[in-house]
Order: sequence, then C-alpha cells, then structure tokens
Amino acid sequence: MLPSIAVQLYSLRYQLADDFAGVIEQLAQIGFAGVETAMFPGTSPAEAAKLFSDLGLAVCASHVPLPIGEDLPKALDILKPLNSRRAVCAWQPSERFSTLAEIDRLADELNQAADNLAEHGIDFFYHNHEFEFQIVDGQPAYYHFIDRLQPDVFLELDIYWTQTAGIAPVALLRELGGRASLVHMKDGACVRGVPMVALGEGDVKLDEVIAVAKGPADWLIVELDECGTDMMEAVAKSFAFLDERLS
Repeated sequence: MLPSIAVQLYSLRYQLADDFAGVIEQLAQIGFAGVETAMFPGTSPAEAAKLFSDLGLAVCASHVPLPIGEDLPKALDILKPLNSRRAVCAWQPSERFSTLAEIDRLADELNQAADNLAEHGIDFFYHNHEFEFQIVDGQPAYYHFIDRLQPDVFLELDIYWTQTAGIAPVALLRELGGRASLVHMKDGACVRGVPMVALGEGDVKLDEVIAVAKGPADWLIVELDECGTDMMEAVAKSFAFLDERLS
C-alpha cells in the first residue's frame, strides 16, 4: 500500500495565526489526505478536529509535549479531541545527545512516554534534527539512542536533517524499516540557516527516498521549517511533486 500525503502544520504557523480555517481549507483543496498538528492558534484541538473532519482531512499524527509527568495530561488533552493515534516528540535539547549517560536518561524517558500512551492506544514517535547524529563514543549518537529505545518507540525520520548531518537518509530508512512509518519530506541546500524550498527544487535525493519509503511508510509529511519563497505555494508544489510520484 502506498503512503498517503500529509503536511506538518508547523510549516504554515504564521498563516494559521491569521486565518486557521482558511488555511486548512486551502490544504484540503490542494489535495492533502491529512495533517500533522503542532499548534492551534486562535482555535482549540476540539474545534480543529471538527474542521479537519468536515474537510475530510485525517490527523496522521500530532506533535505534543513529552508525555511524562505533568506533561502527560497536557499531551492527552491534545490527542484525545483529535482522535490522534500517533504522538510525536518533536525535539529534545542537543545536550541530551552529547554523552552516553545523557542518551540513557533520555531513552528512559521516551520509553516511559511510550508506555504511558500505550495505555490509551496511542503510538509514540521521536522526530530527529541533525544534532542527534553528533559523534559519541565513536558513532553517531542516534544509533546509541535507538539501540536503547523499546521497540514500541517509533521514529519519525526527517530526511532533510538526516542528510544535513551527513547521513544518507535512504540507507537509514532501509535500516529502520517499518519503525519509521512517518517520514518528514523537505528539500533545500541541507545547510542550517539556509531557507528550504519546495520538494524537487533542492539537493535532497527525493526520488530515491520515495522509492524506499513506499514500502514501510504510512505517511509522507511535507514540512518546511522556513522557506525562501511563498510558503503556501511551496507546500502546494511539494504536494504535486509527491502526488505525481505516488500515482
């Protein structure tokens, strides 16, 4: 089964702050099958959920606070109204990947988060940037990290930041297999601080990534942190790029 195409709403955070409903309607008109939530400016998860449902948009996943301790109920307050079955930790400080001891502590927390959400029927994912691949004890920290995670902690692989770190995203996708069922698709120069571009207009070998992701991935998710052109136009072009290759 081919993966479906979604967009991470963080890409359009400024536009959403001006007109949440209008932006979501545009995304549905473009043809996206789903959205990945990150924030709800001017609305609530429950109101957003109704809008998504009315427009036929699935919630493929949701970025939430790390669901442990006092942040667990905060995460559930987002996930439950959305009926989101996948929760994602979008980021942890780079220092947490600087030593084996720090990696151990972080892995313990993420394992606990997965256990907490499993009680509610929700899968838990971790999303990478480039700093997870800093060298620790002779190899990229990310590999120590995933070795210490329970099998039910899944990975949302961001191919752009993986390539920015000097790691071939295709090789890592093959290695992770079905554990990376959510894949963040973005393009650009793969240099921190340089704005991203629409899919197909940068240096990421996207056709190779798509060929490998067609097997294990459930969703290919367009995410442009910053863009050198109009963001909505870039998001629309990115959808067209993926849709053509998945048709």
